[in-house]
Amino acid sequence: MRHSLTVLGTLSVATTVLLALTDGAAAAATGLALITAVALVLGRYAVGGGVRDGGDRKAVRLLGSRAPALGGWRRIVTDTFADDAEVHFASVMRPQLQRLFAARLAERHGVAMHRNPQRASALVGAELWPWIDPGATAPRATLPEPVLRSLLDRLEAL
Repeated sequence: MRHSLTVLGTLSVATTVLLALTDGAAAAATGLALITAVALVLGRYAVGGGVRDGGDRKAVRLLGSRAPALGGWRRIVTDTFADDAEVHFASVMRPQLQRLFAARLAERHGVAMHRNPQRASALVGAELWPWIDPGATAPRATLPEPVLRSLLDRLEAL
């Protein structure tokens, strides 16, 4: 950083001197004002002046998808116990449960479920962890209703 500032400072001085020699004092003053303005803007950016959020940046998404509303959850649960329950459990219910558990573990316990599965498993419980383990397949193709109730009870308890 120091080397870059030295090079830029030397280049600025040389540019101002060249402007003064070729076009006179007015051109040198204009060049110096322009260089100073650019240096201030870059300096503000470098020290973090742009850290304040003006609302122009895209919102940070902590979770990968939008949370379903209450009506959406009713449909998800109903479809989980319907005729095509295997497909629905694998593609919808299990990812939603994983998302909920990941959020709860991160919020309340500071545990990243995907990065620290051993700690997450200990918090969730060994009997329920296989149903939401992101690194493995579910123990069965369908989710039994008592297991879903246990998972939701455990989610609330966390």
